[in-house]
Amino acid sequence: MEDPAQTERPASTIEVSGSDAARIAWAAFVGTALEWYDYFLFGTAAALVFNRLFFTELDATAATLAAFATFGVGFAARPLGALVFGYIGDRYGRRPALLITIVMIGCATGLIGVLPDYLAIGIAAPVMLAVLRLLQGLAVGGEWGGAMTLAVEHAPIERRGRFAALIQIGSPVGTLISSGAFALVLLLPPDEFDSWGWRLPFLGAFPLLAVALYIRLKVEESPIFKDLVALDERAKVPALDVFRRSGGRLLVAIAAAMLGVGGFYMMTTFVVSYGTNTLGVDRGVMVNATLIAAVFQIVVTVFAGRFAERFGPGKMTVVGGLATAAAAFPLFWLIDTGSPLAIIAAVTIGIALITIAYAVTGALLTDLFPPRLRYSGVSLGYNIAGALSGFLPLIATAFLAATGGASWSAALLLIGISLITAVGGAIGERLRVHDKPIVHQSR
Repeated sequence: MEDPAQTERPASTIEVSGSDAARIAWAAFVGTALEWYDYFLFGTAAALVFNRLFFTELDATAATLAAFATFGVGFAARPLGALVFGYIGDRYGRRPALLITIVMIGCATGLIGVLPDYLAIGIAAPVMLAVLRLLQGLAVGGEWGGAMTLAVEHAPIERRGRFAALIQIGSPVGTLISSGAFALVLLLPPDEFDSWGWRLPFLGAFPLLAVALYIRLKVEESPIFKDLVALDERAKVPALDVFRRSGGRLLVAIAAAMLGVGGFYMMTTFVVSYGTNTLGVDRGVMVNATLIAAVFQIVVTVFAGRFAERFGPGKMTVVGGLATAAAAFPLFWLIDTGSPLAIIAAVTIGIALITIAYAVTGALLTDLFPPRLRYSGVSLGYNIAGALSGFLPLIATAFLAATGGASWSAALLLIGISLITAVGGAIGERLRVHDKPIVHQSR
């Protein structure tokens, strides 16, 4: 059956004002920053808090495994969220889907801040934590793909790399806010941190949600989606069409996105746990390493977005994948020294290399699918990659236990997903499709 991505598109152009495009990109960025704030917050708490307060009856290794398993539940739920919100976004509009996802993410995160721990309510505590993580995952399954689709569909084709990169900056900004929040509460005495301090960053999701929702309510629908409605070209069951008619493109999207999701959590969530629980490094050092890395990630994201416009997002994905694979063992050797400076350098360099691929993921994935399937295709590709790689911290921790704490097993995992992403980028560059030109009108 014919791949819809190969069909001819009308030669006409779509007009949109420059101010509208900038406002849409900003709204997408703010929502994505909140999304990543919530997700990174949970990852840090899984390494430092949940293993002790919500899985109290388990030994140290089992508790960490259980905490990371709960962390991974959110990734497992993301493909389902991609199906649900992809349907809404491709059938009824990008805007309504994104309003729902941002409310779900903010509320689920805020409610974690009021959960009783294991000593207060027993087994119900980790169960409720897993349920809220599940809701987070469902919402995130539709958030990133929708935000990326909406922003890119307002951008001129020749400037899509920078618009897509702006959305990706939400990741390091979310890291900065969440890590900064945790760094502050870690200054509290241990008893106070365990009692109430760790809850404050989660409760902070509520005011952040209010700001993000206010901004997002002002956005306009994608002009490309409006065009689909006018021409009656919407898919009836978008996800089904993605699997039946663009299955190969979906596989490429999954491969291209693996490193940006899984690799990042290897260098943050897993490394924070490894440094704290295995090497005995102060947890404040580990959290501060992610803070410093996030600053560099913003810079790399900006430049990678511009380079993607010149060389193509697929080629940049290949560069990021190969560079990360080559650096994997040296990075973990630095971490194994236990030196705070070496650890900060390793985390910063590792995240910077991963970001070369991550920064252009949105530009590449949106170019892999035609507009009528884009929300579903992008969301499914990205979130299936997340479901597959989100358990890497859990797998790496299990390997550590099996090998007596040897970090080479974690390095091999990082190399594996780096090479998968490099292959995805190489193939994806050849499969990119082209939309109607977007012409910005001043007003």
